[in-house]
Amino acid sequence: MLKHEFQLDGVLGTSLIEMYSKCGSIESALAVFKSIANKKLGHWTAIIVGLGMHGLAEKALESFQEMCKIGLKPNAITFIGVLNACSHAGLVDEGRQFFYMMINEYKIEPTIEHYGCFVDILCRAGYLEEAKNIIENMPMRPNKVIWMSLLGGSRNHGNLEIGEYAAYNLIEVDPDATGCYTMLSNMYAASGKWDKVSYVREMMKKRGVRKDAGYSFIEHRGKVHRFIAGDTSHPQNEKIYAKLSEMREKLKLVGHVPDTSQVLLYIEEEKEKEFELENHSERLAIAFGLINSENGTPIRIIKNLRVCNDCHSVTKLLSYIYNREIIVRDNSRFHHFKNGSCSCSDFW
Repeated sequence: MLKHEFQLDGVLGTSLIEMYSKCGSIESALAVFKSIANKKLGHWTAIIVGLGMHGLAEKALESFQEMCKIGLKPNAITFIGVLNACSHAGLVDEGRQFFYMMINEYKIEPTIEHYGCFVDILCRAGYLEEAKNIIENMPMRPNKVIWMSLLGGSRNHGNLEIGEYAAYNLIEVDPDATGCYTMLSNMYAASGKWDKVSYVREMMKKRGVRKDAGYSFIEHRGKVHRFIAGDTSHPQNEKIYAKLSEMREKLKLVGHVPDTSQVLLYIEEEKEKEFELENHSERLAIAFGLINSENGTPIRIIKNLRVCNDCHSVTKLLSYIYNREIIVRDNSRFHHFKNGSCSCSDFW
């Protein structure tokens, strides 16, 4: 479209920026944005949202400041993008500043989405008591997203008390929230409270709630390949597991030690826990990508659940070992792994 000089000044430009951002190609989104001569508020908002989604908070906030300098007035959606950018980068002070700037300077009444973003900023950074206080004093009833942010923050920062508080409030709002039961069960497992794990599983059984299986997608030659943990059904199964074995040996050579605390199953043998980690769905997808793509080309993966800490560490190392950019979209953000680092700066 850029080659044929389509008019991108209107909705088409905004749509392209959003599409490329959501598909994991922020470079293409930026190229479209830069090509637009007469940038409108929608274009600025779309690129701010996209940059934030990809962990490029500094660029997102610079874009916001530049937009304001040229006289464009941010709207409620623009502030959602800015707050999300702060959330993904752990910019708590900046998040507070923008939240209250929206109210006091721009006279925009916060919606539940704005409160959700602000709560998420606090929860990701570990300000759980402050987040809880915001939730309890909101002018509207907290929704599923807000309770899930508090629960997720409690899990990430090891606060079982607030985690339980969030989980049981979330169950009141949405009794079928599968992720809530799973997260609460995992928190109990991490604390060694196996009786509570059994209680949550029994609650799920009585209510007919089933745990979401973790899976990862990767596209190759126009076909989407889907992997679940421990998958042996793929036609290239033998090659994939041979590549996994190669990956394991290369990881050992660079000093990787598996973080078996991420195995939230009652398994006593350490080797079994390591095997469990090695067969997570994204690792199978990475192995498939390494086998089927040319050296030096990016590997793009979509995962329906949050990337665990060990898989995150492993993917950073694999990007260095194989000299590949590995782009993973989990259930909250894009991770760009390159040369042993991740765009999220280990904050997700």
